[in-house]
Amino acid sequence: MTSLVLLGCPDVDPTLTPWNPGHDRNAQVVVGRLVFADLGSTSDAEIVLRSREVIVASDGEFHVGSETCPYQGKATVSLYGRSDDQKNSKQFLVMAGGTLEIHGQHKLAWTQLTQTVPAGGLPKGTYAWDSDTMGGGRGMHVHVMDEISGAVVDWQTFDTYGSEQNSIILGDFIDQIPPGRIVALITKGDASRKLEATARQKISEALGSIEIASLGYRHPWVLVGVKGDPSAVVEQRIPYIDTQTTGTAAITATFDAFFGSFGVTATSAWLGGRSSFTFSVEGAGSEYVINLKDDVSSWQPGDHIVLASTDYNMEQAEEFQLLPCQECSSHQVKISGQIKYTHFGEISDEVDLRGEVGLLTRNIKFQGEVEDSCYGDNFCQYFDYDTYGGHVKILPGFKNVHLSGIEFTRMGQQVVGSYPVHFHMTGDVDEVGGYSRPTYVRELSIHHCFSRCVTIHGTHGLLVQDTVGYDTLGHCFFLEDGVEQRNVLDHNLGLVTRAGTLLPTDRDDNMCQTMRDAVYGDYIPELTDCRAVTTFWITHPNNVITNNAAAGSLHTGIWYIFHREPTGPSAGALPRYHAERSPLGQFYNNRAHSNGIDGLMIDGGVKTTQPSATAPEEYLSRTGARYKPHQNADLLQPRVPAMIEGLIAFKNQDQGAWVRGGDIWFNKCAFVDNGKGLTMASEGTFPNDVGSSQQIRNSIFIGESENVGTASGSSVWGMGGVKPVARSLPHSTTFPMRGLEIYDGPVLAESCTFKKFAAAPEYNRWSSAIGYLLGNNWQMSPNNNVTGAKFENVQTRVFHGGKNLPWFGTYEKDGDKSQITHDVDGSITGYPDSYVVGQNNYLARNPGCVEKSEWRAFVCSEKYGQVHRSACNTVYSSVIELNSETQNV
Repeated sequence: MTSLVLLGCPDVDPTLTPWNPGHDRNAQVVVGRLVFADLGSTSDAEIVLRSREVIVASDGEFHVGSETCPYQGKATVSLYGRSDDQKNSKQFLVMAGGTLEIHGQHKLAWTQLTQTVPAGGLPKGTYAWDSDTMGGGRGMHVHVMDEISGAVVDWQTFDTYGSEQNSIILGDFIDQIPPGRIVALITKGDASRKLEATARQKISEALGSIEIASLGYRHPWVLVGVKGDPSAVVEQRIPYIDTQTTGTAAITATFDAFFGSFGVTATSAWLGGRSSFTFSVEGAGSEYVINLKDDVSSWQPGDHIVLASTDYNMEQAEEFQLLPCQECSSHQVKISGQIKYTHFGEISDEVDLRGEVGLLTRNIKFQGEVEDSCYGDNFCQYFDYDTYGGHVKILPGFKNVHLSGIEFTRMGQQVVGSYPVHFHMTGDVDEVGGYSRPTYVRELSIHHCFSRCVTIHGTHGLLVQDTVGYDTLGHCFFLEDGVEQRNVLDHNLGLVTRAGTLLPTDRDDNMCQTMRDAVYGDYIPELTDCRAVTTFWITHPNNVITNNAAAGSLHTGIWYIFHREPTGPSAGALPRYHAERSPLGQFYNNRAHSNGIDGLMIDGGVKTTQPSATAPEEYLSRTGARYKPHQNADLLQPRVPAMIEGLIAFKNQDQGAWVRGGDIWFNKCAFVDNGKGLTMASEGTFPNDVGSSQQIRNSIFIGESENVGTASGSSVWGMGGVKPVARSLPHSTTFPMRGLEIYDGPVLAESCTFKKFAAAPEYNRWSSAIGYLLGNNWQMSPNNNVTGAKFENVQTRVFHGGKNLPWFGTYEKDGDKSQITHDVDGSITGYPDSYVVGQNNYLARNPGCVEKSEWRAFVCSEKYGQVHRSACNTVYSSVIELNSETQNV
């Protein structure tokens, strides 16, 4: 029997008997082994199991398809009930000895764009001109558009009122337009006085105009046609009456292209005593073909997909349904719906900034049935919808669990322990735990759920792969107690991770300060007790995190956060400090973008003690911790650098990455369009993990990429500093964007490239390739150094700040005064073995220093050391000039 399940299709087992339980809401049914019959992919019939609760008990089995025979029909497990019904938990529970094998159709989980999908549905973007606000002279305005993309490729104005020569030039211009191009002609003021017969004839013959022969004094006239195809012409002319009441000539012509339809609209008017015109090109249809990186032939018409935001705002993610598309290749699909935001799909400056596209539809579905609105005690002060969904929980001692090709929607609850997919205290679930077939979840589509995506609690060795988590509440891919190790999270996509109520770190600012039942006394939580909603929440470093995309969270994309000691039911399972001193498992080729604060965070911990008078914060609130990786988690043994390889972080509001503590080294990473690319807060000098350093090598920092974003979805929109092009910006139009931000030390940067950074004094924005933490109370190490730096299209290599500049504060703190970087090979300054120091670092300056006023800095060539003085729990620090070769005092 087991071999039939593993090696073939489970529903063909001859020992099975048909079962149709009917629709009795009060029935309780016990089944030893339940197998869904596969009706096939061509059947419209669907098997639905609807229940308040499903329990797979000891020796029980639940099968829908198998690994070698994926289920092809349609099947749904629907869990129903209300939170105020005491008999109902809406759970699907797998207990000790139980087997759960569910395998849907193999479909690509997610891919990336290979061409930008523009707002409005035009490949080159929409176009609009309004003479009232943008100007435009008297005469004939001619716009020429590419018939394939709808892009405006030429625009000329001919004053055919003032000069007959302009009429001749207009005729020659019409002749030179290639056949097939779309052409719009619009009058402003009068265009007829010197418009001679030859030009009128060319317009008539080339574009099919009839009204051009009758165009008279001050006639508003608009035409849209196709060069060489007179049958395509659309035009309107209005005879002139007077400047007040003549009216508006207006037309819209729609054209079909491979990507979809687009409309060309033109108006010409005499109203209110003046002449005006408008012209626009916009997507006209509700269909658009998108180009994708991978073969998506497994995606079918009717499937739903989501396009991730590629801007600072995660809310620019958009859902679409797929349409039939005979003309599409295996790397293309046609979507239905209006495109509101631009989704960038290019490799720009050799960095892969292509937006992700995730599949939401599967042929097997787990769903919770919910009410139309929030009710009862379901936190209706925060949610206006019902958040009491179903949940799947796997308990210790299960026999086999393997899940693939399943959709989960309206699952999870704002109740601790109730999540869409939850491995609860299951221990080792791979070969280490005696499972010959290691446990996995693959190709899941988890969307519009009410508490997390996949929860790994007290569980080790689980594989989570090719899973999409979209529009969910609280931490999405969630490791819980600080003990979970050897788990593999590979090629998963998480996006639109919203706030939930369960933990302080799940909450938004409003929840943080209004949920006070679990604090001590009348304590009002600080916002920093919370502010940690994260897509990949990793509480122990000994896990494998590879090829994932964190594409939009309220706060953070990927967070390594440390439990000083194990919490919850795992208390006592590991020694104190084990997590924050353990080597990193593997971090490779992950992406983090469109997050409200940080792309990657390696810093901090959670409070592991209960609230008290001296520590009134809620249990598991955010608190301090320092990551210091050492062999065997023992500070007396050698340090083991945590390697961050191949990270791409872009369009994160604050940092692309922030790391604090001991040896954390970056290699071959990219930081693009972030508020700050990378902040390294090394503590290798003093007072923690002496001798360690934070390093970055062979990486790239870009300040202003070609991904300019979408104005309509951006909270901040302003002019760039590198190019005079409007673009989305982090925080505000004055925020000083920095590539590499230096803090504490020693921080080492080797063979890194910086591109497209520029201060923009005209906008009071002081961006730079290299900068420093603003408002810094702490010391800077003179061992911070840079070698092999390359700068391309960088107008401001370094900026130290100063008083009376936005965001720089008083510029009087100790860290502000001790800013220093060693330019080892002269690749920053042109002076080898020099130091860049701030203007107000009077201890470091000397008569031999060279002023760099545009950097608010000096370049000095002496030797420098660092002095610490500690008294009464206060550390005083300064950087001073030395007269000897000694580097540290």
